[in-house]
Amino acid sequence: MLRRIYITTSILFVLIWTTSGCAFQSLDHSTGTASDGSEEIGRAFKTRTSDVQVEGEGIVTRILEDDRAGSRHQRFIVRLVSGQTVLIVHNIDLAPRIATLQEGDSIGFYGEYVWSAQGGKIHWTHHDPGGRHVAGWLKHKGQTYQ
Repeated sequence: MLRRIYITTSILFVLIWTTSGCAFQSLDHSTGTASDGSEEIGRAFKTRTSDVQVEGEGIVTRILEDDRAGSRHQRFIVRLVSGQTVLIVHNIDLAPRIATLQEGDSIGFYGEYVWSAQGGKIHWTHHDPGGRHVAGWLKHKGQTYQ
């Protein structure tokens, strides 16, 4: 009987965790705490530092029109747990567009932070066909876009 309760509880936990939108939170192994990238991005913002490779997650607060000048980019604003917002600029000539993206969605990212007075932007969220830059990605609803 106890084994059946344990298995049922385990299954429920996995189902709740995978559908809760918390799947992108990563563990900072040096401190044992969850990290959404806010601290590193906040530090780069305060020191006006650019070209910093960052990983994090946040909530989409606004979807902007695509940038069609030169390489095409899907653009949207993400709010981090800290409250800071960043612009995500995702090259859709090199990586797939996130067609199902909506305001309120949770999104994970790995890319390069560039400082701006508005909070900064994250770009290079895709592979580099030339192999000269670290490959980035976006994670949305269990799918990785790179």
